[in-house]
Amino acid sequence: MHRRHFLTGSLAATTAAVGGRAWSAPATDQRLLVIFLRGGYDALNVVIPTSSDFYYESRPTIAIARPDPANPKAALPLDSDWSLHPVLRDTLYPLWTKKQIAFVPFAGTDDMTRSHFETQDTIELGQPVGGSRNYRSGFMGRLAQELSGGRPIAFTAQPPLAFQGPMSVPNIAITSVSKPGVDDRQAKLIQEMYQGHNLQAAVTQGFSARDKAYAALAGEIAAANRNAISPSGFELAARRVARLMKTDYNLAFLDVGGWDTHVNQGGATGVLSDRIGQLGRGLAALAEDLGSDTWAKTTVVVLSEFGRTFKENGDKGTDHGHGSVYWVLGGALKGGRLAGEQVAIRPEMLNDGRELKVLTDYRSIIAEIVARAFGMNPRSLNATFPEVRPTRLALV
Repeated sequence: MHRRHFLTGSLAATTAAVGGRAWSAPATDQRLLVIFLRGGYDALNVVIPTSSDFYYESRPTIAIARPDPANPKAALPLDSDWSLHPVLRDTLYPLWTKKQIAFVPFAGTDDMTRSHFETQDTIELGQPVGGSRNYRSGFMGRLAQELSGGRPIAFTAQPPLAFQGPMSVPNIAITSVSKPGVDDRQAKLIQEMYQGHNLQAAVTQGFSARDKAYAALAGEIAAANRNAISPSGFELAARRVARLMKTDYNLAFLDVGGWDTHVNQGGATGVLSDRIGQLGRGLAALAEDLGSDTWAKTTVVVLSEFGRTFKENGDKGTDHGHGSVYWVLGGALKGGRLAGEQVAIRPEMLNDGRELKVLTDYRSIIAEIVARAFGMNPRSLNATFPEVRPTRLALV
C-alpha cells in the first residue's frame, strides 16, 4: 500500500476519531511535537559551516557570509565551525543563547533514494530500512500506543503516515482552520450507523475531539473576519498549536511544505530566507504562547526527509541530497551546542561526492528523546523503534 491509499476514504479523516484504548492518567506531563519540513530543506544555508572554505567555493552566489558584527547579512556564530542564518537573529538565536535549542548535523536516514515520497515514508514509518514495510504502522502511532496517558493529535489536513496504527488519531488542518466538513446532522447519522458496533466509542470520541479543537479556535477565526484581517503563515499556526498542546494534547505532528529549492534559492535574502524566517517566528511564538512552565515540559524536533547538494546548481539553487541538520528545542533542553558525530567538511568527506553523510540516524535521536522524556522502558522503546540503538546526546 502507498500513502495515497491512506489519504483517501479514511475513517480517521472523516471522524477524526480517537479510539482503540482507554486512556489512563498521564505517566508524565511531558510533550513532544514533531515538525516535518517537507521538500528537503537546505540545512547548510541555515546552520552554516562557516569555517569551511569548501563551502564558499561550492556556493559562489548563495553562500551566507562569515560572522561579522558590522554586517547585518552575515551569519550568527554558534561555535568555531558553525553559524546560524541571520534572519533568525531575533527568533531562534535568543533560544540558542538560553541553551533551549540544539542542532544535530550529519543527521538523517539510511534511505538513499533521494525521492521525496520514498524518504518521507521511510521517516514517518520509523521502521528499519531494507525490510518489508508495514504502511499501517507509523512511529508516532506506535509511540502513542505505548504511552500511558498519551493524548495525540496531527495538525494536518489528512491523517499522516506517522500516526498510522491501531488507534485513530484526531487531525485538524491548523494552517487553514475551517468548519468541519461533516456537519452536526451528518455526524449524528454516522454515529447512529455505528450504534452497537465495536467502533461506536471511537467514532463518538472522534467527533468530540474534532469539535473541541474547532471550538478552541473558533473565537480567533471570528475575530479575524470581523476585523477584515486574514492572518496566515506558520506563526499563526504555531500559536494555534500552542493553545491546543498547552491544555489538551501531549503528542503532536505538524508538517510544513515548500522546501524544495532547486531554482533561485537565495542566500541571506530570497526564497529560503523568507521561509526560514517564517519558521523561526513561528517557533518563537510557540515557545511564547506555551508559557514558561509548559515550554519547560515540551520538546520540539524539526526534521526533513533529506538535505541538499553541497554545491549550488546552475540555476542558483540546490538539488536533492542526503544528510541534513535536525533541530531540537525545548524550555528544559540541554542545548546551546552542535550535538552528535561530526567530520570536517572537505570534498573527500562528502557522500557520493555531492552531499553530507548521515552519521546520526534520525530514529536513534528521537528514540533517546522519547525514552528520556516519557520514561519508556526498553520493551516499549523497541516496540516504537524496532532494532534501534538510542543516541547518547543527553539533550533532554
